[in-house]
Amino acid sequence: MSRVGKCIDNGPMEGFWGILKRENYYGRKFTKKQNLTDMITDFIDYYNNGRYQRKLHVLTPMEYHEQYFQAA
Repeated sequence: MSRVGKCIDNGPMEGFWGILKRENYYGRKFTKKQNLTDMITDFIDYYNNGRYQRKLHVLTPMEYHEQYFQAA
């Protein structure tokens, strides 16, 4: 998840996995691996397309990304 010798690169991914576990993993029981992978896939889609973030000016990551490249 990070470049060799650049441990600071790992911070955003650690934050993402922390959010995923806090919002969708803790307190639930997964009896099949497929259920867990489906939850992770659905959460990644939600995180990118439906979860508004204050640090992105109350936009989803994809909205922010599209807005950024329209301005360029």
